Amino acid sequence: MALVAASLLFILMLPDESSDTRDTLPWNISHPAPDTTRIFGVTIGQYTLGDAEIAFREQAEISLFKPADARMAIEAFIEEVNFNGLKAKMVMTVALPPEELQGMFDRGLRMNSTPGGKRITLTPDDLARVRKAPVTSLTYMPAVRLEEAVIAKRFGAPAQRVRESRSGAVHWLYPQHGLDVALGGREKPVMQYVSPKDFELLRAPLMANGEVLTGMVESHP
Repeated sequence: MALVAASLLFILMLPDESSDTRDTLPWNISHPAPDTTRIFGVTIGQYTLGDAEIAFREQAEISLFKPADARMAIEAFIEEVNFNGLKAKMVMTVALPPEELQGMFDRGLRMNSTPGGKRITLTPDDLARVRKAPVTSLTYMPAVRLEEAVIAKRFGAPAQRVRESRSGAVHWLYPQHGLDVALGGREKPVMQYVSPKDFELLRAPLMANGEVLTGMVESHP
């Protein structure tokens, strides 16, 4: 783990001059069209879940999650991706109308209770339908902890920093990129990517349940 951490920090702090690995680094965010975000070779809102699985060369574990206090959503989980030697977990959500999600819930093969809600195993036909739906968000969870200085160097100064009241995690918000980087002290970072037009869906809950932090964040050369 120490070697992995050292390798990751080394790569993060190097000047970004690589062309063959550029598309699969977490800070290389592009916008092929207005209100789109492309990251890890996937264009959010345009690529289907099946397209993303092909891009990542990994099959996702798909389930329908019904939280106790929120809307149902499809979650596609990949236990491990390895981009440029950097290991991480990945979670994606897809766009499906509520009535279609309710039908999948009713047809579910199995239901498991979790601390946050209920997780439903989908039928083969519903799994095939999910893989044809567009990806609406992508969450990247690297296997090592990163210092704030590294995040600032690679992503730049955030537009806002918001501390969650409950967990104490600090979210660095980049609305122009559709990016939320959550830093939790000794915890590993969580990077969530959406289309810029959908960024308020990430920011609004934070603003309702957190506090905006003041002060500048500096990146180091």
